[in-house]
Amino acid sequence: MSLFDHIAIKSSNVAVDVEKYRQLGFHVEACFEDWGMVRDEKGTGIALLGPGSHHPTHFAIRVADLAELEKAAAAENRPLQKHRDETISFYTNGAQGVALEYIWYPPNFGAEKTATKE
Repeated sequence: MSLFDHIAIKSSNVAVDVEKYRQLGFHVEACFEDWGMVRDEKGTGIALLGPGSHHPTHFAIRVADLAELEKAAAAENRPLQKHRDETISFYTNGAQGVALEYIWYPPNFGAEKTATKE
């Protein structure tokens, strides 16, 4: 099973843009100089790619388990990438040359953030 996870767009100033989305009601998941992630109440995200980001603008699809991601990456002959937030993904080409990311989140993703808020 998979579902839409996020869209990634360019940002000239991640901190400023993250704050703008926070004011619009989004939850701030991450904010670094080169990358930020905000999510709405349903979990749909907007990734903000700062000037130093090596990620392309893209759409991302969340996959249910790591085996599913590994199978999809092998079928596309694409390498898996582990990210600083412990997610694992790969990029491929979608329609019209738009990058498409398939991403897997570990079972405990976000647990430490939730634990520190309570």
